[in-house]
Amino acid sequence: MTEALDLSAFVQPLDEGASRIEFAVEGVDDLAAMRAIETALEGLAGVSRARVNVTQKRLLVEWAGALDPALIAGRLAQRGFRAYPFARRTREEDVEAAQERWLLRCLAVAAFAAMNIMLLSVSVWAGNVSDITPEARDLFHWISALIVLPACAFAGQPFFRSALAALRKRQLNMDVPISLGVLLALAMSVAETALHSRHAYFDSAIMLLVFLLAGRYLDQTMRRRTRSYAANLSAIRAPTAERVEPDGGLRSVPAAALRPGDLVQVKPGARVPVDGVVIEGRSEVDLSLVTGESAPVAAGPGLAVYAGALNYAGALRVRASAGGGSALIDEIERLLDAAVTSKSAYVRLADRAARLYAPVVHATALLTVALWLALGASWHFALVTAISVLIITCPCALALAVPAVQIVASGALLRARIVLSAGDAIERFAEVDTVVFDKTGTLTQPEFSVEADEGTPPRLAAFAARLALASHHPLAGALARISPEAAPFPGVEERPGEGVLALVDGREARLGSPAFCGLEALAAEASARDPFASIIAFRWGDDRAAFRIRQELRPDARMVCDELRRRGLRLVIASGDRAAAVRACAEALGVTDWRAGLRPGEKLALLDELRAQGRKTLMAGDGMNDAPSLAAAHASISPIAGSGLAQAAADAVFLGDRLEPVLSALDISRQARRLMRQNLFFAVAYNMVAVPLAVAGHATPLVAAAAMSCSSIVVTLNALRGRGPGEAARPNPSTAARPGRLNEAAP
Repeated sequence: MTEALDLSAFVQPLDEGASRIEFAVEGVDDLAAMRAIETALEGLAGVSRARVNVTQKRLLVEWAGALDPALIAGRLAQRGFRAYPFARRTREEDVEAAQERWLLRCLAVAAFAAMNIMLLSVSVWAGNVSDITPEARDLFHWISALIVLPACAFAGQPFFRSALAALRKRQLNMDVPISLGVLLALAMSVAETALHSRHAYFDSAIMLLVFLLAGRYLDQTMRRRTRSYAANLSAIRAPTAERVEPDGGLRSVPAAALRPGDLVQVKPGARVPVDGVVIEGRSEVDLSLVTGESAPVAAGPGLAVYAGALNYAGALRVRASAGGGSALIDEIERLLDAAVTSKSAYVRLADRAARLYAPVVHATALLTVALWLALGASWHFALVTAISVLIITCPCALALAVPAVQIVASGALLRARIVLSAGDAIERFAEVDTVVFDKTGTLTQPEFSVEADEGTPPRLAAFAARLALASHHPLAGALARISPEAAPFPGVEERPGEGVLALVDGREARLGSPAFCGLEALAAEASARDPFASIIAFRWGDDRAAFRIRQELRPDARMVCDELRRRGLRLVIASGDRAAAVRACAEALGVTDWRAGLRPGEKLALLDELRAQGRKTLMAGDGMNDAPSLAAAHASISPIAGSGLAQAAADAVFLGDRLEPVLSALDISRQARRLMRQNLFFAVAYNMVAVPLAVAGHATPLVAAAAMSCSSIVVTLNALRGRGPGEAARPNPSTAARPGRLNEAAP
C-alpha cells in the first residue's frame, strides 16, 4: 500500500508552535493567480498567513497547530496550481536578501537627505547673487552639514567598506575614488563653512551617493531574482518516489534515496522522480526539459525518461538508470551554476578606467603639495591647491560614464519591450557577432494554431473542440480553445496515448490519433497538404474531420533574420526538435546553418565550438533545457513566455509576440557602447586639461567644484543621446504583417 505523502522534512518550525513551508508554484503569472491561491488557502484551518511572490513564483504558508502540509499542495492542485515543496540549500539567499534590504535603506536615507539639501542649496545659490546675509548663509550651510554628514556616514557604507577592503588588499576599484571624492567634498565643505565661505559642496556629495546607490540596488535586485529562479529548479523534481518492493508492494521513499536498478511507479499527473527507462505501462510524457518541445511524447516500454518529466495520463513503471544526484536535472543545474559563475569574470569598463587613472591623480595631488612648498608657497596655499586638484578630478564623470548610459539604454530597451536581468548585459550584447536561435517558442509563437480541412462544417468543428475539453493532451488543448462551450461532454473516457471518446446524441465520438479514430487515409491527405503539422482526427458516427495543429513563426521572424544578416551577423538554429521541422523553419527564414535533435549538453558543445572560432554568441531560447546554454553564451535573451528558469539564466527578457526586440537589443547596445566609450574618453580628456590648470593654481575649490559638476552634466547629456531608436529597421508590412508558415519556401 502506498504511504501518504510526507512533507514534514520541508516544514520549518517557528516560535509558539507555529510552522512554515515554502512551495515553488507553477502557473503563477499575474495578480489574479496570486489572489486565487491566497483565497484557496483561506479556508484551511490554522493557516495564519499565505503570501505569494509572483516574481519568484514562490508561496510562503504559515500556520499554528497541527496541519498536514500535503493538504496545502492538494488544495492548490484542485485550483489548477502544481506546487513543489521548496527548501533552501544554503543561507546564500538569506544573505542576498539582507544585502538588498540594506542597500534600499541606504538609498532611502540618501534620497531623503538630498531632497532637503537641495531646498537649502537653492536658497543659498539665489542668495549669493542677491542679498543673503553671511549669517543666514552660514546657518544654511551648518544645517546642511547636520543633515548630510550623518546621512553620508550611513548611506556611503557600501562604497566605504568596499574601498577599505580593496585598499587592504593593495588594490584599487571604482569605490576607492568614489569614496575619496565624497569624503573630500564633505571635508572641504565643513572647512569652508567654518571659514564663512560663500560656497559648500554638501549637495554634490549626497547627490552622487543617490545616483550610485540607485544603480547598485537595481543590480543587486536583478542578481537576487536570477538566483531565486534558478533555485526553483530543485523543486521541480519529485520529492518522493513510489518504489516497487520485491513483494510487489509500493513504498514511498525520498527520490534522493533511489539507486540504479530500482523500479518506481509513476502515477498520472505526477513527475518522474529519476532518470530511467519505461518497462511497463503506456502514457504520454512531457519531455520539454530535454527537448524543449511542448508536444508530449508517447511513452511505452523502452522509452527513456528523465527526472522532472510530467506523466500525463497512464500509470508507468520506470527502471532507474541513475541514482539521486546523478539525474539529468542535476546535470542541468550544475551546468547552470558553472556557467553563471564563469560569467562573473567580466570586469566593468569603469573599474578598468579607475585602475588606470586613480593612482596617477592621487600621486599628482601629492606632487602638487611638494612642488608648491619647494617653490616657497605657504602650507595653506599648497594644501588648497592640492585639494582643488582632487576635487577637480573627483571621479563623478567617470563614475557616471557607464552607469548613466546603462540607465538610459535600459529605458530605451524597456520601450523596445526588453527587460534586462544582468547589469553588464549591454556591454556583452554590443559585442555579439553570432546569434543562435532555439526554434520552438523562440522563432515560433508559444501558442499552437488550429486549421480544419476545407469544407469541415462549423458544427462538427465545435463538437470536436468540446470533446477536446476533456483531454489532457496539449495538442487537444489547442483545439479546445476554440470550443464555444465551457464544459466537456459528459461521460468522456480518455485512453492514454490514443485519444478520448464519448457517446454524443447516441453516436460514438472519437478524437485523437488517426489510428484511434480509424482515419489514417484522411490524416495522410491532411499531412500531405502540410507535412510539418501535427494531425488530430475526429470521428462522430459517419462524420469525420482532420485538424492540423502547428506553431506559426513569429510575424516578423523573417524580417529580423534578414536584418541580422544585413548587419553581418551569423545565424544558427539549434533545436531539440526533429530534423524535418527544423529544416522547414530554417528554409522559411533563409538560415543555412541549423542543428536538430540537440540535448542541453550538445547545445553547450555548439557554443564552445563557436567560442573556439572566436565568435561572440547571443543565445535566444525559451525552454528549461536552454537554461545552461543561455547562461554559458556570451549574451542571452529569452521570451517572456519562456520557462522561469530560462528567464533567470538569460541576460534579458523580451515581451510580446514579435522577434524584433532581439534586433533592437543589439542595436541599442551597440549605440550604448559607443556612448560609454565617448564618456570614458571625455572623462579622461577632462582630467588631462583640468589637472594642469589646478596644479598651476588657476583653479580655486569653487572653480574645481564647478568644473567637476560640468563634467558630470556633459557625461549625462551625452548619455541621454541613447534615448533615441537605434538602427533597427521597423517591420515591413509586406513581409511581417502575417505569421510565417514553416512550410513556405524562402524567397
